[in-house]
Amino acid sequence: MLHIDATAHVRGESTYVDDVPAPAGMLYAAIFGSPVAHGSVASLNVEDALAAEGVAAVITAKDIPGENQIGPIIPDEPLLADGAVHYRGQPLAVVLAKSVALARKGAALITVSIDPLPVITDPRKAYENGEIIGAPRTVACGDVEAAFERCDVVVSGSCDMGGQEHVYLETQRSRAVPQEPGRLKIYSSTQSPYAGQRMIARILGIPHNHIEIDVLRLGGAFGGKEDQATQWACVAALSAWVTGQAVEVVLSREEDMRMTGKRHPYLSDFKIGATHDGKILAYQVEHYQNSGAGADLSTAVLERTLLHSTGSYHIPNARIFGVCCRTNLPPNTAFRGFGGPQGMFVIECAITALAEKMNLPVAQLQRRNLLDKSDPFPYGQLMGNDHAIRAWDDAVASYDFAAIHERIDHFNADHFATKKGAALMPVCFGISFTTTYMNQASALLHVYTDGSVGLSTGGVEMGQGLSTNMVLLAARALGIDTGKVRIESTNTTRIANMSPSAASSTTLLNGNAVVLAADQILVRLRTVAAELLSESRADRITIADGEVLNGGKPAGLTWEALVQHAYQSRVGLSAHAFYATPDVHYDKQTEQGEPFAYHACGTAMVEVTLDCVRGTYTVDSVKMVHDLGRPLSESVDLGQIEGGLAQGLGWMSLEDLQYGEDGTLLSGALATYKLPDAHFMPDDIQVKFLEQTDGPIGPYGSKAVGEPPLMYGIALFFALRQAMRAFRPTAEFPFTAPLTPERVLTALYAGDDPGELPRK
Repeated sequence: MLHIDATAHVRGESTYVDDVPAPAGMLYAAIFGSPVAHGSVASLNVEDALAAEGVAAVITAKDIPGENQIGPIIPDEPLLADGAVHYRGQPLAVVLAKSVALARKGAALITVSIDPLPVITDPRKAYENGEIIGAPRTVACGDVEAAFERCDVVVSGSCDMGGQEHVYLETQRSRAVPQEPGRLKIYSSTQSPYAGQRMIARILGIPHNHIEIDVLRLGGAFGGKEDQATQWACVAALSAWVTGQAVEVVLSREEDMRMTGKRHPYLSDFKIGATHDGKILAYQVEHYQNSGAGADLSTAVLERTLLHSTGSYHIPNARIFGVCCRTNLPPNTAFRGFGGPQGMFVIECAITALAEKMNLPVAQLQRRNLLDKSDPFPYGQLMGNDHAIRAWDDAVASYDFAAIHERIDHFNADHFATKKGAALMPVCFGISFTTTYMNQASALLHVYTDGSVGLSTGGVEMGQGLSTNMVLLAARALGIDTGKVRIESTNTTRIANMSPSAASSTTLLNGNAVVLAADQILVRLRTVAAELLSESRADRITIADGEVLNGGKPAGLTWEALVQHAYQSRVGLSAHAFYATPDVHYDKQTEQGEPFAYHACGTAMVEVTLDCVRGTYTVDSVKMVHDLGRPLSESVDLGQIEGGLAQGLGWMSLEDLQYGEDGTLLSGALATYKLPDAHFMPDDIQVKFLEQTDGPIGPYGSKAVGEPPLMYGIALFFALRQAMRAFRPTAEFPFTAPLTPERVLTALYAGDDPGELPRK
């Protein structure tokens, strides 16, 4: 089955927030944001804007009837700034007008006087100044200090990881439409409808059930709409509440890039020690997360960093420290991988530094320390399987890494100005929300009397193919054709208290709820069929391809006829089911537990060719073995794997998110923020699925595919580093990502002594 939205997408017929016909008299919003990164607001003048042509209202913090607070974990983020501003672009006022153009003209007439305060953009400086969000955390196992004493080789180093812009095709947007007095309906481009419902209720001071959030689909999200879409839904809702008219807010690309948070940049320090034969005995790391001006989801992102800081490796003695540092940038937020990639990048840097000091192939150390089934993670959970090792060995054998390495060595020996490099990246990514209570989902299933099916879940379709998977699961569970199943929009009146579509858990949670709902209806239908067929055992009744079977043989009864009989017998044809991931738990006080349902594993091999004169490079190939369990739809899952890979490659190479010391976003347009395109991606991408690895709890043995493939892109950094070392074997290159062509060139020719540079 193909992605069910594919045809509508290609034909331009898919409906998004602002495609819904506008109600009469709808107003359009423009945001007036702070022109400085930090300061006290002395005065805010909106009178000229109010008098401007077509402007109906200007909303400020004083117009909020409830609590001016949208912080999802820590209440430290006002919807509209009041008294102080903490980052450039922080919303101060909302201008509502008859058109977008008039609203923007009105916003341009607002003036503000701000007394400047010191601006911090560096997380280390923030930490030194005590600007900390939440509390520092440490995950530890073993005796690190004693283990370092037993090590034959110990190395230390630092990593500088840049952030990443989401660049979803559909920018942040929301529409609020007043309903009966005291109620609002919100069309929102959000991964978390219930978060929007909760926060709007808080802002307006009304019950949750007075707010309806409806989401048909998103034009991309990648984590950027897990929490940050809530802000714009609240802006639209507040504006509609105050004016009594429908209001739509749509950010331009420039506004979206300037006002919203990104993947968290990190500064990290590591120390790692091993024996002469390459067994890692000890590892310690300190992560300084650049959280931005508000908590947003930073504490949860840091938690996943801590839990993934040993990557795919068993390290018996580890101490992993992390802290969220408050800076004067937009609050950073969820991004595909949710902190996991940052932790995994640092351990790969540490192993690379260790291998370089020991003069050993990096791959030798990687393979030597891979997790086996009985190995524990630092937080106490056991690996439970050998999939990390199997995926590595399968990739090395299937793609003949030894032959690739030999070919690269010959090429580098024969070429002076052009070098090749290759690297392997093992991935072991935990699947579940690390906050235990979020691992829950519901599904509502209706069978209509003509045999067609309507399905509602709490999952959001954002291009990842969730709707396709839900339809497949419902059809498979009921034994009918997928064409009979229609997926409805995600709506808070049909599914309450839903968790976000995130953490690679959406299919796991919602898919299992769908199967449970279908099973409820099937139990009833089997009883009806058994009575019709004079069969004493209902368990002999099955349904396949729309036909009722008795003992595996056709019974002369169709799905449609059975449904009619059930209806006429007054048997319920609707079911609501609830699923909660079993046996997950985590104690944040002891930093021990089993936070993940399972780990998704795989290994990727990336090969590059580097022009050492210009610093430019080509990604020649990516070859991977991925643990997907039993795929629900290979075409959909392959799209996720390739898309995640592209984002990972971009994060490691092209996507250089830059801020000035005054908090100004310097890479705030697609002309200055470069993305991987069709020309950048390798022509040779090969994906092999690891065999005999059914998911332990995934619906029909499937496993998560949303986030794990992104981390395969980390191999690009180390493939480039290998090519750079082939050109300058004795040079010391920093662990700074992304490794843009400019950074490659600077690193290749660093140093004051021209005699140290290579000569042909």
